[in-house]
Amino acid sequence: MAYAEEDRTLILQSLFFEWVDSLTDLFSFRRNSYEMCKETADWLRAHTAQCPKTAIICGSGLGGLAEVLDNKTVFLYEDIPHFPQSTVAGHLGRLVFGELNGQPCVCMQGRFHYYEGYSVGMVTFPIRVLFLLGVEVLIVTNAAGGLNPSFQVGDIMFIRDHISMFGLGGQNPLRGPNDERFGVRFPCMSDAYEQDLLSLAMESVQELGFVSFTREGVYCQLAGPSYETIAECRVLQALGADAVGMSTIPEVIVARHCGLRILGISLITNKVMMSYNSQEKASHEEVLRISVVRAEALQKLVTCLLGKLGESTNPL
Repeated sequence: MAYAEEDRTLILQSLFFEWVDSLTDLFSFRRNSYEMCKETADWLRAHTAQCPKTAIICGSGLGGLAEVLDNKTVFLYEDIPHFPQSTVAGHLGRLVFGELNGQPCVCMQGRFHYYEGYSVGMVTFPIRVLFLLGVEVLIVTNAAGGLNPSFQVGDIMFIRDHISMFGLGGQNPLRGPNDERFGVRFPCMSDAYEQDLLSLAMESVQELGFVSFTREGVYCQLAGPSYETIAECRVLQALGADAVGMSTIPEVIVARHCGLRILGISLITNKVMMSYNSQEKASHEEVLRISVVRAEALQKLVTCLLGKLGESTNPL
């Protein structure tokens, strides 16, 4: 009888957790609903006259880019209807509208991560809001660990492609009912990172003299918040990944679903551990330190790129 009681308890626990998961999914789908995204976009539109065509997501420690904008209008995430809030050091939690090199843009000073407890729907909610605001180009930045042995700390890597271990495990932000007002049911991801934007970015690199510390590569996302084990890093290297982080890909998937054009930039803030004899350890403090060191170069790069976007005879 005791065994039967224990068995029934386990069954009830299992049913309870399934019910909780279903509620989480339901809330995630509602948060990404067209109506909720539009409410947020309409609120922002009512509070600023600026109409940016370019959005920039600032990764860990890279929020300083928003500080160099001209004619700024700043909103705290906590004041924006339905917006999640950043909880990680190096993510200020502000949406900053303004102009960079004469081009209207909006910066997210801080993003949201699955490891913070948010669903992928909540993580990507701002992307659909930006789309409804009229944004056409998305520049995503992140701090990442270098898997490629030729990469050095402080290198800037343009993302050529990505591997989502997170997504391969079933955590795709497009899971659930599809709303055609955002995009098609089965969006293509082979061209997620646009070649034309990458070409303009490489032109900027040449002009600024940043060639010696600029790379291209494949970015891989894990769920976090723990850093990768040595065995995991070896697997990722074998899969063809050049850098690894804990963000970005869900945002890119939703942005492509909405038809945005994307440039991805990873700042290599540490080299991953590949030897059991190494005494070095990954830390968020080191990530933030390196981000500060390279912040000026990234600001110059994005500023130059936006100028080229404005000069382009074929609007991007």
